[in-house]
Amino acid sequence: MKKVFYFLSAGAILLASCQSNTTKEAVKHQQLAEEAIAVHDEIMPQIAHFDKTTVKIDSILGNLGQVLTKDPKADTAAIRVDLVTLKSNLEAATDNMMTWMKEYNPDSTAVAYQEAEIEKIKAMKKQFEDVSLESNKKLGKL
Repeated sequence: MKKVFYFLSAGAILLASCQSNTTKEAVKHQQLAEEAIAVHDEIMPQIAHFDKTTVKIDSILGNLGQVLTKDPKADTAAIRVDLVTLKSNLEAATDNMMTWMKEYNPDSTAVAYQEAEIEKIKAMKKQFEDVSLESNKKLGKL
């Protein structure tokens, strides 16, 4: 009887330890998914600003002659290149976010997947910060 009791106790302990590991894994992937969504929620509002900025760039590009009235020495060719590059960078950042949102699976239980997605979204956050700084720098002069 004692052997059966010890055997069942050992089995219960083993089962409990396995259950604990599974629970830790479930909690880990959930925490990682929440972290990815938190970073997403932080940078997502910038897309509206980026969209407005691309409209502003289009307006400036359509009226580059007015830049010369304000500053006759302005190099409109260089300004055009800067603005076209900036617009492209803004659109690339926005497109990257849209692609990530379409492809991201917050319900995935794979910890490695969630960790990789966090790296992607953090790289995207850096891209958004860089483009925002570039925008402020280039449009601040105009």
